[in-house]
Parts: sequence; structure tokens; C-alpha cells
Amino acid sequence: MNNLKLSDVSVDTWVQGGPVDLNSLSGSVVLIEVFQVNCPGCFLYALPAAIQLYDKYHGQGLEVIALATAFEDYDKNTLDNLKLLVNAGEVIGETYKALSQRGVLIDAGKLPWKIPFAVAMDRVVADNEPVTDERVLAYSRTLLAQFDRLPEEQQQSILHQVRTFMEQKIMKAETFERFALQGTPSALIFDRKGELQNASFGQIDYKDRLIEQLLAES
Repeated sequence: MNNLKLSDVSVDTWVQGGPVDLNSLSGSVVLIEVFQVNCPGCFLYALPAAIQLYDKYHGQGLEVIALATAFEDYDKNTLDNLKLLVNAGEVIGETYKALSQRGVLIDAGKLPWKIPFAVAMDRVVADNEPVTDERVLAYSRTLLAQFDRLPEEQQQSILHQVRTFMEQKIMKAETFERFALQGTPSALIFDRKGELQNASFGQIDYKDRLIEQLLAES
């Protein structure tokens, strides 16, 4: 897991339940649920699942933090829209469209549930770093541990996709990039020592088993 720790998570602003000193969570198993405000799947699946995990395991030592990030749609995945979500239960953009179509929303467009744990915004800064061959290669290797073992043709295809992504990217989300996340929803799970044990994109079912295992460890 590249020796990443809970202290490597970057927070720009605590919107609910903070500020939280991440170092103070030593001794707890910690789930960081990484989402975007403009991400329907985050609200249909990942955040409700994180709330269920919190309700089930918080009394046994699980701490959960919802970390909003932005790697696209920078006009929608903003701190202001995150505050709107937390303070008024209102969703926007594609999230609103998808949840509305499924009849999930109540009271003229509000979520039927509240996030019961701390919510924060990833540190998102302007990305002015030149897109060099070295940077594209390093990012590709971080994203795919097996990159150097892939066939040359596949490597070149990945490098092209990564370069295109980086050239279009005007902002840099520190936690999202530091942990080489592939999209949202993503989850970071840390053991009681604050060491990263799992980073995943779009997976939900495995979390229950892994959290139980980590909680059982002294």
C-alpha cells in the first residue's frame, strides 16, 4: 500500500463534525469514503453503505469520514455545493437528476437521510504543473502497479489516455491523487495503527468483512 497512512489524507475544510485531528483516531479502524457531490453512484450506493457500516460498527471502534473531492466537473463539485448538501440535504447536477428519476428524493429535492459522521472537503488546488512524459509515466505506474508488465501496445494506450486526462485537468485534488484513486466512489480503509490496508474504487460488499477483521485485531 506504498506505506500511506491516515495522516496522508489532506483536508481543506471541515463541513460537519470537525475539525478532526486525524492523528487522534489512532486506535480506531477508519473508513474514508471519498465521493463527489456530482456523483449519482456515491449517493445511490456508497454513502448509504457507509452509513450502514457506521451504524453497525461505530460502537466497536470504527470511525467514518466522508471526504468530498473533485477531479472533474469543477463547477459542480465545489465546497459551496457540499455545504448545501450537508446543511440542507440538497443535491445538484447529475446526482439530483438520477435520484429524482428513481424517486429517492423527498421534500422537493432533498435526501431522505443525513450523513451522521464527519464530512470534509479534499484540498483541491490549481494544477499548473507541466504535463511531461516523466509525469505521465509516473502517474500511470501509480495508477496501475502492473503497468511495466503490460504489452507495449497497451502501455502506449494507457499513456495516451493519462496524458489526455492530465492535459484537461485544471485542478489537483491532493488526497485523490496521493492515493492514486481511479474515480468515485472510492474507499480508504486504515487499521488501528493508521496504516492503509485497502483502497478501492466502486466496491462495496467487501468492506464489511475487512472492517470486521481489522476491528478484531488488537
